[in-house]
Amino acid sequence: MQTAKELQKHASPGGRPQPLAFHQNRLWVGCWDAERIYAIDTQSWKVVNEVAAPGRPYGIAAIGNDLRVVVALGKDDDRYLFRFVPGQGFDEASKRPCPDFTGSYLASDGSTLYMTQLGLRRIVVLDDEAAIQREIPLSTRCLGIAFGPGGAFYSIAADEEFENLHLATLDVLSDAPQPSPIGGLADDARGLAYDGSTWWTCYREASEIVAFSP
Repeated sequence: MQTAKELQKHASPGGRPQPLAFHQNRLWVGCWDAERIYAIDTQSWKVVNEVAAPGRPYGIAAIGNDLRVVVALGKDDDRYLFRFVPGQGFDEASKRPCPDFTGSYLASDGSTLYMTQLGLRRIVVLDDEAAIQREIPLSTRCLGIAFGPGGAFYSIAADEEFENLHLATLDVLSDAPQPSPIGGLADDARGLAYDGSTWWTCYREASEIVAFSP
C-alpha cells in the first residue's frame, strides 16, 4: 500500500486543528487552542470567516445549508452537538448532548449524520435530536470520516496505538464493516474532508492543514 502524496501544506489559522468539512466552497476548520471555527478560501488560503465556538470543536459536517459541530464543554469534557449557520453562528437552542456525552468526528451525505464514538468503538447515525438511529461497530481506531468520490464513505483507520494510519473505504450499510485500505497517512493526521477533487486532513499537533492524494 502506497503512502498518500501531500499536495499542499498550510499553517492552520488556529493552534491544533482537528475537524474539517467542505461547505459552500469553503474549508471549515475547528481549532482546539483557539476554540474557534474558521472558513478558509483554499485558493488564496485566506480566512474569510471565523467564529468563537462554545468550547473545543471535535467534529464538523455539512447538512443542507448548515453545519453540525461536536463541541466539548466543561471540566468533564462532555460532548454536545450544535447547529452552526454560516453568517450567523452557533444556534444555542440547538444544543443537544451526544449519546453518553461522547463523540468526535462527523460526516454527512447531506441528509444523514454520522458520528464516531472512539471509546465505544462505533459510529452512530443520529437524528435531529442527537438520538441514535443505528450503530455501526468499528474494528479499528477511527481518526476521521467523510463522504468522498462516488458517494462512498471513507475513514482514517489506525491500530490500537493510533499508528499505521491509512485512508480506507468503509461500507457503513453493512452490519460489521471492515475498512478497505487505499493509502497510508502520517500518524499525526486527524480529521477528514473531501472538496470534490482533493482530500484534506489536519496534522493536529503541528498545527498544519494538508491536502493530499491517496
